[in-house]
Amino acid sequence: MKTKRHNRRGGTTAIVITIVVILTGAAMTTLVVRNGSSSGTEGGSEGTYIVRRGSFDITVPASGELAALKQIEIRNRLEVRAVITEIIEEGKPVKAGDMLIRFNDEEIRNKIKDAEDAENNATSALIMAESNLDIRISSGESEQDKAELDVRLAELALEGWEKGEVVSRRQEIDLELKTAQKDYDRLKERYDESVTLESQKFISRDELKQDEIAMIRAKARLEQAKLDDEIYEKYQYTEDQARNESDVEQAKAERERIKDRHKAELETLRAELASKQHQLESRQERLADLQKQLEYCTVTAPSGGLVVYATSLERYRWGNQETLKVGSELHRNQLAMILPDTSQMVAEVKVNESLTGLIKPGQRAILTSDAVPDVVLQGEVLSISVLAESGGWIDRNRRDYTVKIQLTDGNDLGLKPSMRCKAEIYVGRVEDTLFVPLQAVFHEGPTAYVYVPQGSGFAQHKVTVGEASELHMEVSSGLAEGDVVLLRQPHPGEIVARLDQPSPPDASRDSRNGPSNRASAEQDKPRPDGEVTHKPGEKRPPAQRPAPSGDRPAAEG
Repeated sequence: MKTKRHNRRGGTTAIVITIVVILTGAAMTTLVVRNGSSSGTEGGSEGTYIVRRGSFDITVPASGELAALKQIEIRNRLEVRAVITEIIEEGKPVKAGDMLIRFNDEEIRNKIKDAEDAENNATSALIMAESNLDIRISSGESEQDKAELDVRLAELALEGWEKGEVVSRRQEIDLELKTAQKDYDRLKERYDESVTLESQKFISRDELKQDEIAMIRAKARLEQAKLDDEIYEKYQYTEDQARNESDVEQAKAERERIKDRHKAELETLRAELASKQHQLESRQERLADLQKQLEYCTVTAPSGGLVVYATSLERYRWGNQETLKVGSELHRNQLAMILPDTSQMVAEVKVNESLTGLIKPGQRAILTSDAVPDVVLQGEVLSISVLAESGGWIDRNRRDYTVKIQLTDGNDLGLKPSMRCKAEIYVGRVEDTLFVPLQAVFHEGPTAYVYVPQGSGFAQHKVTVGEASELHMEVSSGLAEGDVVLLRQPHPGEIVARLDQPSPPDASRDSRNGPSNRASAEQDKPRPDGEVTHKPGEKRPPAQRPAPSGDRPAAEG
């Protein structure tokens, strides 16, 4: 059992490693060349190449998938449970106004009925509040008029008292005082005469006493008149004046209180009216929202496009989503489907960050889709993403940028989003130059060389290289048109001359025919796709890195 588990673990590890290698190889973006108008592609004898003058293109290959340049997202806009009762078939083309999804609207219709009742109640409450305000305004005006009248009556009473009652009372007191004074003076004079007459025996003693009593009474009336005058002026007048003036002030204060109370009541009623108005508006907005929600229960296409379920996109990415169907429930703002406009397609391809500097908007590109591999499509670079994307668990250190290429033809091929595609982006072209196949060039440190026929074998011949693609490399010097170069690594016995190279520190590399030299020969053997391998740790010379035309690196010496 342990052995089986070990074998399974080893098998799984091998599968994972294989997948990683395959995906890494697919994700790595390399340079590919397309042959130009050159006659130098004709070879010599088997395994050799005759150097000719010509041109070749430098392209950046990439892969990715197709997408629509413009697409519309269809989302669930319901605030209640959104259960699908009808849905259009996926993959079907639609035009503007076509029904896409219909949700269950029973709950919303019930809420609309409740909202209509609430709106009617709010309308009645608003009418009542307006009526109460009008009534209070009218009654307040009446109360203020009455208060004004009370103030006027109090002022008239004060004025009548000052100009009437006070004057009359003072005249009465003055008359009483003068009458009492004259009566007293008269009776005193009479009494004085009676005293003389009684002493002369002209009148009796009794008559004298009567005159004395009359005089005393007159004096008492005079004192009473003076007291009444003093009491009135000091007390009664002041009291009556204070009372009448107080009546005026109280009437005025009551008038102000009525105004303030009326104002406060009006503010309260107006605030209540505003509250009722706000409640009505809220009920109306709620009803309008629900009616809008009822409209959202039927989703129509805002423009033409191809129906693609969001669950299909998520299933492609995660593999755990069920397809949308009748009975499916969506949460609020959930993406239900997209409507890509397939009349304008773009290719979204991944390019390694080391090559994005070569790509500019407007560059020409050619594409092929896995759906129609025999058709070559034309395109133009539209944009390069601002941020790079990580290689994920496959290669966390890898960074790729998304390049969008707009297709300029192929609208009649029925291309759809998410179709796999390959692209070649033209980043430069080398014109009228000598070039050789890439597998003919070898490197030893910074020195580039080729193998040329010499005697019965081949000799290393130093060259200066320029720009390169994955199939061809420009030769700036060291070769002439018509020269013959070897397209493979010769066997050690075939090498008749080598370049003078300084001995490396590793003693094992001193022997040209030893194991290290054979390993070096194996590493420098050309690959099937034309790419030359290099020794571990050896850097690829800058001349082999493609560059856009007009910005070619200086040739190496």
